[in-house]
Amino acid sequence: MKPLGLPNLLCYGLFGLPLAMVALPIYVYLPQFYAERAGLPLALIGAALLAARIAAAFIDPLLGWWIERGGAAYARYVALALPVLLAGFVGLFHPPALQRGATLAWFGATLMLVYLGFSLATIAHQSWGAALTHAPAQRARVTGVREACGLTGVVLAAAVTALAGYDGLSLAFAAALALAGALLLARAVRPAGAGAARASRLHWRALAAPFGQRRFRSLFAVLLVNGVASAIPATLFLFFAADRLRLGAMSGLLLILYFCAAALSMPLWIALAGRFGEARAWGGAMLASALVFVWAFGLGPGAALPFGAICVLSGLALGADLALPPALLAGVIAKAGHAGRAAAYFGVWNWGVQMTLALAAGIALPLLGWCGYVPGQLQGTTALAGAYALLPCALKLGACAMLWRAPLRDC
Repeated sequence: MKPLGLPNLLCYGLFGLPLAMVALPIYVYLPQFYAERAGLPLALIGAALLAARIAAAFIDPLLGWWIERGGAAYARYVALALPVLLAGFVGLFHPPALQRGATLAWFGATLMLVYLGFSLATIAHQSWGAALTHAPAQRARVTGVREACGLTGVVLAAAVTALAGYDGLSLAFAAALALAGALLLARAVRPAGAGAARASRLHWRALAAPFGQRRFRSLFAVLLVNGVASAIPATLFLFFAADRLRLGAMSGLLLILYFCAAALSMPLWIALAGRFGEARAWGGAMLASALVFVWAFGLGPGAALPFGAICVLSGLALGADLALPPALLAGVIAKAGHAGRAAAYFGVWNWGVQMTLALAAGIALPLLGWCGYVPGQLQGTTALAGAYALLPCALKLGACAMLWRAPLRDC
């Protein structure tokens, strides 16, 4: 295997850029897009997102088992995912003119197509990275480069959408997916043992095998609580910026500030993980995020500078959320002696990520609808601010306490 120098890491990690270009629109733009352009009510959008994400979540362990059964031939599954992901993304953000019921069906079908392609590509890509090295000093570098490329993709998606709309976003995504996919498949370092297929049968006990590890159970519980804490403000960001702060025109710039800060923080979190351990560094980031983000609740119309400062400071903490959990998971896999089963672990891991997103959308959007909040109107913005700022901070503190007690410091 070639040494993991920066060129090799970039050949592998750059594929995180187009994957992140999918993630931002799906998790941030999609609710507002279908509320304003298709006229779907928030409660209906939330219910549809909840159903689609739960369905997608239960597909992910199956995808992990399928990839594991193919051995370490991760490139094959990335190649299969590319056309599915592209078709679903273009269809989702370019719906035809239909009646409400047909629009909802189109929304659900194209969203599931995106989830299928995204999950297959993500699980294969993350498993590929976990198989590149088992050295603790190298794990955070692999995930850090991948997530830094992902944050670049998020910033690119936000900038292109602000300047060229969803047509421009689709073109930019297609170009980035083609270029990064070609580089990954043609130039990236292959894990040792690639192509050694496994003749395993599908069994629910095999799919649930990661939960037999106490370290994985503890890390997975933290993932769920912290994931919901992060997903709620992501789902509500555009509504909060437009209706609570009256800064809808600045939402693209604020997102860019947030994700640029996260990208710039990656070397810091990698260094802190090397000095104090990944678990301690991540816990510190959670605590810092909660202490900063809680101030968003008191902001009112026109508070551009204070909210910009909150975006930058909480963005710095986001870097740890992105780089350190996958590195911790790679450590858990290595500690269990299951290096050849990384895809099964990442399949369950992505199931957890999908569940956090499902819970965030399925709880926050209908709850705001019941509290009287209507996008584009004045009423209900206090409830919006509470859901956006206070609830995530409480969950972050809970996740930090769970991580402190988790048996992860020796991974």
